[in-house]
Amino acid sequence: MAQQSPPPPPPPTISATTSSAISSSSNTTSPRPYLVPSVISSSASSDMLNYLWVALLIALSKELTAAANAQSDVPLLLPSESDAFPRIQRCPAADPRLNYRPVIGILSHPGDGASGRLNNATNASYIAASYVKFVESAGARVIPLIYNEPVKILYEKLNLVNGMLFTGGWAKSGLYFEVVESIFKNVLSKNDAGDHFPLLAICLGFELLTMAVSQDNNILEKFNAADQASTLQFTRNIDINGTVFQRFPPALLKKLSTDCLVMQNHHVNGFSFSWQCVMNILTCFQF
Repeated sequence: MAQQSPPPPPPPTISATTSSAISSSSNTTSPRPYLVPSVISSSASSDMLNYLWVALLIALSKELTAAANAQSDVPLLLPSESDAFPRIQRCPAADPRLNYRPVIGILSHPGDGASGRLNNATNASYIAASYVKFVESAGARVIPLIYNEPVKILYEKLNLVNGMLFTGGWAKSGLYFEVVESIFKNVLSKNDAGDHFPLLAICLGFELLTMAVSQDNNILEKFNAADQASTLQFTRNIDINGTVFQRFPPALLKKLSTDCLVMQNHHVNGFSFSWQCVMNILTCFQF
């Protein structure tokens, strides 16, 4: 009778303390983590979805390529070549006779523009920035003409500009008025010679022109019409062609004569619209 072999000994048990000690030993490799079946199933499903997305994108790319190839024979038309788009009006060509970047001279005014707070020198002069920005907003450039600089330099600058602007201020006599009058006569000579040379006079500048044209330094009268609204009355049978009012709509022109849309801001001086006053001015011109 054969002798039965003894049963195999049970596997050795390792206590938690011993297991921790083995895991923390530097000479022992940590055991591979045991994956739970549910985790394995979730990972496999995610990989399968990724494969499906790749296949779907490849199929979609083939469809788009086929559609593009089918339309490759259709010519590409610009908007101007197709009747499906409205015709765009082209900008007119620039007139070579016009100067689109003129240079305008602005005459400086005595003082510093701040009642002496910035510069109290007797020979100081300034140009308000608003006049410069006003000219530049129309696309022009500005050259300052200093009223008390040497006459030679002043007229060299005057020959470099395409127009002049006289600003507002307070100086009505002395060197400043003499320079204004001299420049005005030079502007008249340029225009008489066929050189289109505009001159814009604002506020004080317009008063000085009135004095220069009428040759009457006492033509200005005292007025008190500061910050006052009024209507604008046109002379009968006046021709507004060539004036700023030419661009006004007829309804606005009519409204100017019935509603108080005009701002009167004559600080001190002006001149009344009397026949004698007008004749004093017109006699200086030859028509």
